Amino acid sequence: MSQETPPATPGETAVYTHGHHESVLRSHTWRTAANSAAYLLGELKPHMRVLDIGCGPGTISADLAALVPQGGVTAVDHAPAIVEQARALAAERGLTNMAFAVADVHALDFPDDTFCVVHAHQVLQHVGDPVRALREMRRVTKPGGVVAVRDSDYGAFTWFPESPELAGWLELYHRVARANGGEPDAGRRLKSWALAAGYTDITASASAWCFATQEERAWWGGLWADRTVASSYADVAVEGGHATAAELATFSDAWRRWAARDDAWFMVPHGEILCRV
Repeated sequence: MSQETPPATPGETAVYTHGHHESVLRSHTWRTAANSAAYLLGELKPHMRVLDIGCGPGTISADLAALVPQGGVTAVDHAPAIVEQARALAAERGLTNMAFAVADVHALDFPDDTFCVVHAHQVLQHVGDPVRALREMRRVTKPGGVVAVRDSDYGAFTWFPESPELAGWLELYHRVARANGGEPDAGRRLKSWALAAGYTDITASASAWCFATQEERAWWGGLWADRTVASSYADVAVEGGHATAAELATFSDAWRRWAARDDAWFMVPHGEILCRV
């Protein structure tokens, strides 16, 4: 086995394992407040100011903005090009209560006590220092406000039928993500990280995505089949010595075979925390 690249220095933003290939954005643009932030929605009031960290193409951000019409959403991401996609989506939806910026969650360029809600979806699994990130999120949250975080947990992914190739894919993903400085099993760690960051009022929960219908299987299996061979993840896996292109092709084919089975089923569990400030 090749030696892994050392993880990012604590405090630095880790390398984003997925990148922004079309196969990645195919997943990101599917996300909504309903299917990805349901645990937060009961906290929202029309006047609230919300910071959405790691906004990606902005689909969740835009949904949140529609729920705070007298307030607003500031959507931030580390990638300038993806922030522009979020800006374009807001214009397309006619949302006038949104602002956009490039940002690093470890060092947010906002004053203390600025936002009523600070939200991050699928972010802490990709950062160099999640505890520092949570402290920074608390800093910019008003007293009485809430920090809301949701991350998947790759180690708890479950599927049927069993597949040694998909098991190999998952083992490889863990190695690549951790070599990039991230933690793919973030979901189970969120409460622990929040406690380490000094939060005392934490509501921890869990929810899942499930892909079982023919359409869902084709979509989920297809995007991972493509992501495995064509995204930044594929480049990092090969260039870092974690896998060969032929091995990635084998995993990609396994995803397509899985998706073609009528009895196939896949669950993606998520950890969630609501932290009152």
